[in-house]
Amino acid sequence: MKKLIIVLGTIVLLYFVTTLLVPPYIESQRNPVKSPPPYSVSSEAQAVYDRLDFISDLHCDALLWGRDLTKRGSQGHVDFPRMREANVAMEMFTIVSKSPAGQNMKSNSADAFDNITPLTIAKGESPTNWFSLINRTLSQSQDLADFIQKENEKAIFIKSKADLENLIKARKSDKNVIGAMLGIEGAHALEGKIENLNRVYQAGVRMIGPTHFFDNELGGSAHGENLSGLTDFGKEVIRKMNELGIFVDLAHCSPAIVDDVLAITTSPIMVSHTGVRAVLDSQRNLSDDQIKKIAANGGIIGIAFFDMAVGEPELPNIVASIRHIRDLVGIKYVALGSDYDGSVAVPFDITGLPLIVEGLIQDGFTEQEIRAVMGENVKEFMLKNLR
Repeated sequence: MKKLIIVLGTIVLLYFVTTLLVPPYIESQRNPVKSPPPYSVSSEAQAVYDRLDFISDLHCDALLWGRDLTKRGSQGHVDFPRMREANVAMEMFTIVSKSPAGQNMKSNSADAFDNITPLTIAKGESPTNWFSLINRTLSQSQDLADFIQKENEKAIFIKSKADLENLIKARKSDKNVIGAMLGIEGAHALEGKIENLNRVYQAGVRMIGPTHFFDNELGGSAHGENLSGLTDFGKEVIRKMNELGIFVDLAHCSPAIVDDVLAITTSPIMVSHTGVRAVLDSQRNLSDDQIKKIAANGGIIGIAFFDMAVGEPELPNIVASIRHIRDLVGIKYVALGSDYDGSVAVPFDITGLPLIVEGLIQDGFTEQEIRAVMGENVKEFMLKNLR
C-alpha cells in the first residue's frame, strides 16, 4: 500500500509539473514573434494611430493555450493588458477544438491524430474535455466569460448590438474598457448535432467557421481531401446560424462551400482571417471572384498577418492585400484578421499594430481609409448586423 501511495503521488506530481511547464513550452514553439516588442513608428504614424477611435481584430486563438488573459504574458501575441497598450477596442477570440497532426495548407485528413488532445490533457483540463470537442468548446467559452468577469466591468462580453453600443459608450470616457467576442474555428466542434449550436450560442458564440483544416460533417475544407460543398447537415447549420444571429466565417472553407453559403445565407458573412490570391496564390486565400461575391453579400474580410496567408515580408504584403480589396470592391469590406496565437509566426504582436498604420500611410492610404481598416469597418458591420 505504501508503494502504491508513493507511485500515485509521483504520478500526480509529474502531472502537476506537466501542466505548469508543457503548455507554455508548446505555445512558445507554436506562436513566435519574429520581431519582439517594443515597436517604434514615425511621429506621423503614431499621431494617426493615437487618433483612431475604434481598433479591432477579427481573429485570435489565445483561448487555446491556457494563459490567463487578464495578465500580461511574456509569450504569445494577445492578452487584455496588451490590448489596452495597443488601444484595441475589440478582439474576436476564436476557439480551436481540433487540429490534425502534420497540419498543412494542401491536404489534411479528418482521421489524423489530433494535436489538441494532448494539449488539453497537459493543460490540466477536466477529463470531460479530453476527448469531447463540444466540451472543449464550451470550456474555452467559459474561460473567456471568467476572464471578463475578473476585469470588474473593464471588459465587456459582446453578444449583442446593445453590448457593442455599451462598449462604444464606455470607451468615450475610459479607453481601458475593452470588448471581446467569441467565435469557433471549425463546426466539427458541434459533433454533428444541431442542438449543440444552441448550446454554443448560449455560451456567447457569435461567429462559426463551417470548416477548419479538414473536412467535417458540414462539408469540405480548403485544406481537406474532397473540397466538397455543404452537406444537408451543413445547410441546416447555416440556416440555423442565420436564425440565431451567428455569423458564418468562410475562412478555411472549400470554394464550393463559399459558393453554397453565399447562395443560401440570409445574412452578411465574414472571412475572419485570410489573404488574397492576387498577392499570394494559395488555396487558403480568396480569389477576386470570391471577394466580389462577398462584397455583394455585404460581408467583411479580415486580412491575416502570417506568411502563409500574405507571403514574406509580411508587412508590405498585408498592406498590398488590403489595397487589393480596396481597389477591387471598396475600402468598407476590409479589416484586420491577424490570426494571432493561431500556431503561426507573426511579424509583431498586438502592440505592433501602429506598424500597419505606418505601412498604410507609406502606401498612400488616407486617414479616413486607415480608420476604416483598423476597426471602423468592423464596428459598422457589427452595429448593422449584430442583434
